[in-house]
Amino acid sequence: MTDTATRLARFECGVCWTVYDPEVGDEVWQVPPGVAFEDLPEEWRCPHCDMPREKFLRLDDA
Repeated sequence: MTDTATRLARFECGVCWTVYDPEVGDEVWQVPPGVAFEDLPEEWRCPHCDMPREKFLRLDDA
C-alpha cells in the first residue's frame, strides 16, 4: 500500500460507527480536510460518542 493510500485511509469508530475521512476532516474538532488519522491531535475523540482514538479501526480499501 502506498503512503498516499495510508494517509487517505478512513477509520471507523468501533462503538458508534462514525467514520473519520481525511478527505473531509472533522468539523466538530475543527480539523481541516487533508489531515490523516495518524496526524490527529492526541486528545482527539469521536465527534459523535466521545470515544478515544484507540476505539477506531481502519476500514478496508475496497
